[in-house]
Amino acid sequence: MALEKITMPQLGESVTEGTISQWLVAPGDHVNKYDALADVLTDKVTAEIPSSFTGTIKELIAEEDQTLDVGAVICILETDSDTESAPEEIATQEATIAKKAPAKQTAATGRFSPAVLTLAAEHGIDLGQVNGTGRDGRITRKDVLSYVENGAPVAPKPATPTEVKTVSSERPNVPMPTSQVGDREIPIDGIRKAIAKHMLTSKHEIPHAWMMVEADATGLVRHRDALKNKFKAEEGYSLTYFAFFVKAVAQALKEFPILNSTWAGDKIIERADINISIAVATDSHLFVPVIKNADEKSIKGIAREISQLAAKARAGKLTQDDMSGGTFTVNSTGSFGSIQSMGIINHPQAAILQVESIVKRPVVIDDMIAIRNMVNLCLSIDHRILDGLVAGRFLSKVKENIETITKDNTPIY
Repeated sequence: MALEKITMPQLGESVTEGTISQWLVAPGDHVNKYDALADVLTDKVTAEIPSSFTGTIKELIAEEDQTLDVGAVICILETDSDTESAPEEIATQEATIAKKAPAKQTAATGRFSPAVLTLAAEHGIDLGQVNGTGRDGRITRKDVLSYVENGAPVAPKPATPTEVKTVSSERPNVPMPTSQVGDREIPIDGIRKAIAKHMLTSKHEIPHAWMMVEADATGLVRHRDALKNKFKAEEGYSLTYFAFFVKAVAQALKEFPILNSTWAGDKIIERADINISIAVATDSHLFVPVIKNADEKSIKGIAREISQLAAKARAGKLTQDDMSGGTFTVNSTGSFGSIQSMGIINHPQAAILQVESIVKRPVVIDDMIAIRNMVNLCLSIDHRILDGLVAGRFLSKVKENIETITKDNTPIY
């Protein structure tokens, strides 16, 4: 018999962590190789973690709703294979955690999971003072977090000689709001937590800058409106304005590839593929699936993918591949009636474009007033990578691409 570790897999490019939303097994359960062990959430996808071995669940290391880094151990299986290193590694891990734990609980290491011990060590908590709500009174990670959040004394983690002190970006000692009579409390599920964390990362790590231009979409509107009924009847899905905008952006990115890049610490990575992330909202969540190689697709092909990805998002059937590889995001905020908005960049991309409502407005053309279909294009950029000059030129190119759309020069097939 041997012990084997199951670790948090990397569920997509740039994904560095995942949250266990639900365990599908319990200690003592027998599983076959590739059986699902748990549901996991990231900011990009919901997926199942399969077993890498056939055997019996020995221990669940991670708690439900716990977020772990890619590669972190989530559970241990007992298998029939002869692997000697796994028990030694497990013992080493527990010994390391025990060294960090307060003296009062070191002797009782076996009663607590490594996740609980790690959290207790980080906050200097005596687990003897924490009430357990888990099975048989076991202390869970939630119990420790609740103990910290409810004002328990927290001992600072001792600094090592090489440790550099940093200022936390979170507000210290700010009490959480409490419900009043008549208020409705809405539980935060794993997907919303993942979205919140991703947005916080974007705002903390990326210095945002913004720019907006307006474009005359009259030709686009006329061209699409003349085709939409026949297109829907023949193809079975809608020819949306958004498909034209995605195509216009993809074409502009070919001319300004620096917008199709990411910050990588000591370098900027300019992506070869133009993969457009599109925001799809459900009643309670926001997903950002990806149209791969959008610059190589026709407007019809883009419209088809928009329809398919939106349907999968609303049915909860998006896959890891659907969500991975995005290099630039286009968001159709105009579908909600918005005329101006500033998007948060989809980390680690360099920019996001908000396409606002197409609105009829009087404009001056050749010193005469005409009613035209106008649209605002709002660009958010990573100011580490992009400056106003290149951002302005890129927006001007998108504007030009939109304003030159007509039935004569813009095929959809």
